[in-house]
Amino acid sequence: MNAALRYGNLALLVLFPLAWFAPLMRAGIDLPLFGLSEISIISGLQALWQSDVYLALLVTVFALFAPYLKTIGLALLHFGLLSPRALPALHVMGKLAMADIFLIALYIIVVKGVGLARVEVAWGLYLFTACILASLAISLGQRHTPQNHPDIL
Repeated sequence: MNAALRYGNLALLVLFPLAWFAPLMRAGIDLPLFGLSEISIISGLQALWQSDVYLALLVTVFALFAPYLKTIGLALLHFGLLSPRALPALHVMGKLAMADIFLIALYIIVVKGVGLARVEVAWGLYLFTACILASLAISLGQRHTPQNHPDIL
């Protein structure tokens, strides 16, 4: 097993939650005397829970739980605590994870933040992007390791 995949995946177990609470952007009305509010994934979900519980539940499951459970599953696999037969389930979990779709939606919001609204990108967006790209790379690396049987993947 490639040590970089193993320890990179373990790092994601810490970095994903940090990215969820990190400020993704600052947004507000582009007028004098109005400050900008920091928005994180968690603060966005909190606002969504107050307005639409069913949508908030779906976004929470697919944007937070699915990618994190996939990361935990890969960690268990990397350390021999989970059978390689679980890879198809992890693959499905990765497909269910909407973190990358959520990221694209955030980029669209940032790009469309024109007019009276002002949006500034914060460091958390870069961290979240790096986590998503690292997770995808680790998943692809896991799929191409020689000890994995091609029929399992």
